[in-house]
Amino acid sequence: MQELISVDDVRAAAARIGPHVLRTPAVDSPGLTAVLGVPVSLKLENLQRSGCFKPRGITNKVLSLTPAELGAGVVTVSGGNHGRALAQIAQQLGFAATIVMPQSAPAHSIAAVRASGATLLLAHNSAAAFEQAEQISAQGHTYIHAYDDPLIIAGHGTAGLEFAEDKPGLTDVIVSIGGGALISGTATAIKSLLPHVRVWGVETVGAEAMSQAMTNGKPVPVTISSICSTLAAPYATDRTLAHVQALVQEVLVVPDAEAVKGVLTLAEHAKLWAEPASGCLIAAASRVIEQVGPDITLGLLICGGNVSYSDLAGWVSTVGQGAA
Repeated sequence: MQELISVDDVRAAAARIGPHVLRTPAVDSPGLTAVLGVPVSLKLENLQRSGCFKPRGITNKVLSLTPAELGAGVVTVSGGNHGRALAQIAQQLGFAATIVMPQSAPAHSIAAVRASGATLLLAHNSAAAFEQAEQISAQGHTYIHAYDDPLIIAGHGTAGLEFAEDKPGLTDVIVSIGGGALISGTATAIKSLLPHVRVWGVETVGAEAMSQAMTNGKPVPVTISSICSTLAAPYATDRTLAHVQALVQEVLVVPDAEAVKGVLTLAEHAKLWAEPASGCLIAAASRVIEQVGPDITLGLLICGGNVSYSDLAGWVSTVGQGAA
């Protein structure tokens, strides 16, 4: 049985990474409150360094490594945000990093990794990227897994810790899921500080690693087809599945078109530039309200804002036509 991290692990991570990451704002959103019909607060991780929550867990992990482990160089797999964040941290702290990405990764993320000076390798798909990274790790590089690591989970959980501290009146919090580290850490922190709060997960169709793991009772490989590249984990893990099973109310799955519509809703009504991985929270919010009723105070963790105008225009013209 997998051991869950504790709120003490999250607090330790917060103390370690505090000088290196931003305490992002948690703000009320009058615009989304009007749209959804319930009070809505937002945790703005799109304003975090590198444009997403990823520096939290990565910094916690990197600061735990020995000089020898860092000196060997690190390797990781990323669909976009994890890689660009690790590459940026490597540049700042002065160690070598190799980032393996699927060819479908966003062009702006690929460009950001290259600009940082990290070594970038492109693989055919996410599964092939993991295989390639494992081969590089076997040659002596230090492997940093994007989500199957208790230090990564605890670091990401600091976003939930801050959200609970800043908005103690929440009744429901919605978090998007890729491999599951963000929701695992966030749920650990929130359920420890605010036990009454329900934590909900959301995935998109074609990026359903966690919901498929829950259905099967164990992690299973999934085929990635969603436009939400930052949610494109080829599998959950025993560790993240155990956290979700223990702490999360339900994992909702929404189509790409609704995620794109959510991006536009965030832009128009919350005045935020966000990714589809954040846009899918809006569709999930409507479903949560349908399930539990309108007497709630809703928190949405806006996980990132690394999206280009050309990306969004392309999505609106294809999968998101109903969102325009």
